[in-house]
Amino acid sequence: MVSIVDVAKKANVSTATVSRVINSGKVKKETSEKVLEAIQKLNYQPNMLARQLRRLETKTILVVVPDITNTFFSGILRGIEAIAAENGYQVLLGDAQNDIQRESSFLDILRQKKADGMILLTARINGELIDEIANEYPVVLACEYIEGSQIPTVSVDNISSARKATDHLIELGHKRIGFISGPLNVIVGRDRLKGFQQSMAQNGLPIDPLLVQEGDFSYESGYNMMLKLLAIEELPTAVFAASDDMAMGAIKAIKSRGLNVPEDISVIGFDDIKFASIFEPALTTMSQPTFEIGSKAMTLLIKIINSECVREKTQYILADRLVLRESTRKLS
Repeated sequence: MVSIVDVAKKANVSTATVSRVINSGKVKKETSEKVLEAIQKLNYQPNMLARQLRRLETKTILVVVPDITNTFFSGILRGIEAIAAENGYQVLLGDAQNDIQRESSFLDILRQKKADGMILLTARINGELIDEIANEYPVVLACEYIEGSQIPTVSVDNISSARKATDHLIELGHKRIGFISGPLNVIVGRDRLKGFQQSMAQNGLPIDPLLVQEGDFSYESGYNMMLKLLAIEELPTAVFAASDDMAMGAIKAIKSRGLNVPEDISVIGFDDIKFASIFEPALTTMSQPTFEIGSKAMTLLIKIINSECVREKTQYILADRLVLRESTRKLS
């Protein structure tokens, strides 16, 4: 009996492409003709019941968050929820808890047809695995991206944003600047470090390796990494923390040593979470348009679900914004 695998081999395409042709998905005309010719030559008869089951809608989409305790994601989830509600979709939330295996386990929800599509707010699992899933099911990435992947992505330019944050400190006269990065096994962590390094290099400033510490985006890591910076003989005059949570942890550590922000050390964060404006001192930060990231990602996912656009390498870069508050000042 001829199978879909036989058709794929005959047409020299993937089984996912054959499936899209059979189910009237948007495929290039040349590819579609090649698949249809293979089907005719092999006299392939699709399993109509399986086809109907594949086309059943749950009106549910899955959103996978790296850490539900991180308040940064609340604005993104609101944006997703708003567009989902407008289009009759429910949102199923999965908390990966910064665990790669747990993150991977959520892919089974798509395989089991319990959701029509997925928005990943994290991308720590194998890129090939995500690409494989995205060939069969609608998937959109937000906040992070996978190098070389074809999955649509919505985010800010983290390299450029981090460069702007560092430029701000330099414009205030700071030269000895500390940096608390996010986890460097995550693309966002590496990109923000890269932006910091680029700004320092472009301004002809050296980077003391002791002044670069790796955190994990949490308040606790910001506090602990700042204590390390405070143990260095020559203190930094300013610190850039790659998330607001870490920036607030850093400020707590500075105060615990009897120093003041920004009088003794200026601090800038990244994200502009809700608490950034009410923290003391109010936090200078790079703001991400979280609601817009979520709404754009959900809008794009619905278009893919409805076959209104062919999945291709598409990266949507949204605008960031430097928000000036009380935690940074011009160096005397």
